Amino acid sequence: MLCLQECDTLDLPAEIHDLHLADSTKLNRLGLAVYYRKSRFTAVKTQAFALKKSLHDRVLSPAHERLLGTRLIDTETDRELVVASFHAAPLTALNSLRRNQIKAAHEELHRLGENLPTLMVGDYNYPYFKDKLNRHVTESGYDLTLSDTTTYTRYKFFKGHFDLVTSIGIEVGKVETLPVGASDHMPILVTADYTMSSNQAGADILSGP
Repeated sequence: MLCLQECDTLDLPAEIHDLHLADSTKLNRLGLAVYYRKSRFTAVKTQAFALKKSLHDRVLSPAHERLLGTRLIDTETDRELVVASFHAAPLTALNSLRRNQIKAAHEELHRLGENLPTLMVGDYNYPYFKDKLNRHVTESGYDLTLSDTTTYTRYKFFKGHFDLVTSIGIEVGKVETLPVGASDHMPILVTADYTMSSNQAGADILSGP
């Protein structure tokens, strides 16, 4: 699967090799998108969600759809799961607002697929004070996983893990930071197992701006 943030939603192809576009956000040009492999998954429902706005959002109106979730059926196992692309408010906002957005995003995804294995990946814009973030995420029943190296290195002061993974009902094996491309963020590759029964099913999810 492929989860995108800050992509040009007006210029997205319906297919990228064997990946099919589940959906993208509609109300802002630089938005979110989710692709999935049709030979492995069937998309049941995809939904965009508006989250609490930051001052940056209110003044510049870049986006208010900061979450795109897709409910899928794994055709190999008949299991359902939810995968989401997430983009938190920029660094001009407080960490408390981003924690509010993350909590609200988890709640929305629970409504999209109640009690299903869920993985939310993207740009959390949370390079510092992750211990507090981890406590908040854990209290909601989710796990927080960082990539093996930092994902943002454009400015010396802002180096850190901006791009993260939160999950529930899913065992995240590893999160690799891939080489930098056109974006100032490095993409991450998530390898995970959703183990809700004795039979394991694996998935690879690639995320990046």
